[in-house]
Amino acid sequence: MAVRRGKRLEYATVVYNSLEGLVGIAAGLAAGSIALVGFGFDSAIEVISGAVLLWRLQADIDHARRERVEFVSLRIVGSCFLVLALYIGYDAARTLLAFTAPERSLPGMVLAATSLVVMPILARAKRRVARVIASGALAADARQTELCVYLSAILLGGLVLNAALGLWWADPVAGLAMVPLIAREGLNALHGRSCGIECER
Repeated sequence: MAVRRGKRLEYATVVYNSLEGLVGIAAGLAAGSIALVGFGFDSAIEVISGAVLLWRLQADIDHARRERVEFVSLRIVGSCFLVLALYIGYDAARTLLAFTAPERSLPGMVLAATSLVVMPILARAKRRVARVIASGALAADARQTELCVYLSAILLGGLVLNAALGLWWADPVAGLAMVPLIAREGLNALHGRSCGIECER
């Protein structure tokens, strides 16, 4: 039952993030917003993570494969974290150095606000399933979904501050502040550790 619920959650993650990525990249290109484009690419990374977790959950059918698949899945999710941290760091630094001010983006603000509602629900449900089946990989994926909440808040704040006050630098500065947290989660996952299970006990 828990494994089936985990699969449903990952399918929902893949579908939602696919739509989120398409909208984010399209809106970002239209507005010239590097932050929105970066948010769209983050969604693509989450789609990859969701696909990996579907593979991991399938392994529960075969107990002999579970440990090996868990090991590989956790490291793939960790690698996704590190790719995301590198991308955000590079993207934010380039935006600051280029003094790039994006146009206002109503679709971007709606997208970020929607993700602030959807992603916490998905993250909580994944953490519950991860505890039941003792999956560090699923817990790491839940943490990645949780980070999407923070990135959505940062994106929304940056878009609103830019639109209302012309503070174009707010978003890249906040993005740079997120990089150490994301990188730490990636390193923990690569070393076989995930805060997602332990921190909930």
